Amino acid sequence: MPEIPELQHIARVLTERLAGRTITDIDIQKPIVIRLPREDFEAGLLGAQFRSVERTGKFLLFHTNRDSVLAVNPMLNGRFQWISGPDGTRKSHARTCFTLKFQHDQDQGDEELGIRYIDERYLGKVYLVDAEDLDRVPVLNEQGPDALDPELDEAAFLQRLKRYRGQVKNALVNAKFIAGIGNAYSDEVLFNAGIHPFTKISTLDDERRARLYRAMHETLNWAAEIAAEEIGQKIDRKPRDFLNVHRKGGQPCPRCASAISEVSPNRRITSFCRACQPA
Repeated sequence: MPEIPELQHIARVLTERLAGRTITDIDIQKPIVIRLPREDFEAGLLGAQFRSVERTGKFLLFHTNRDSVLAVNPMLNGRFQWISGPDGTRKSHARTCFTLKFQHDQDQGDEELGIRYIDERYLGKVYLVDAEDLDRVPVLNEQGPDALDPELDEAAFLQRLKRYRGQVKNALVNAKFIAGIGNAYSDEVLFNAGIHPFTKISTLDDERRARLYRAMHETLNWAAEIAAEEIGQKIDRKPRDFLNVHRKGGQPCPRCASAISEVSPNRRITSFCRACQPA
């Protein structure tokens, strides 16, 4: 699942490449991911220009000159891919859900540019709403503050944490608590904080709660820089090899060399170091 570090960079690249471009063609291959009638989706986007793309939580929001927003929740496997131009491919893809093509930019000598949305399991959700109606988009309208929201300072984070019970990893991946962190980066945050993922929040003292907040920011900012470098213009990539513990079960911990543990409660893989993150 793409999370803050990947989506942050992808939103920036999409803005750079698509801002001011007019949508000239729409091809819907798998309408199951689009949460409105085909005719309304096509009429709402055809001829529109994208102004910018922003990330909030795990959503990508494509703002248009019609004061409408294409809101995309990629879920587990959704991703965008260039279909022409630099770093793109013209080959078809069996799991393409829809394709958008854009007006040529003659000033820059660009060839035709387009993006396709691919979803191998068709779990993503795509909405087109008026900008003033964003609060009607499911999940988006229920999520808490973004993990990197400047207004979510340490005091605000700790105050929100007081409302939650249960295990600390479950809180980190709960978008109603904070948005943008998923399975991979929750493992990394907890590793950097030195906190066992199944620790009950009620047992965390003030020092460890503050450490959790600091580790969240340090981890996401560190990973965002690496992800941006590795993704570049290839917006369909999701680099994870550089992570410390996630999906590294059995490998030596980079901090203490103990074998990294990997368990799958509720069918969600959790990776951690039992030495560095004692229960």
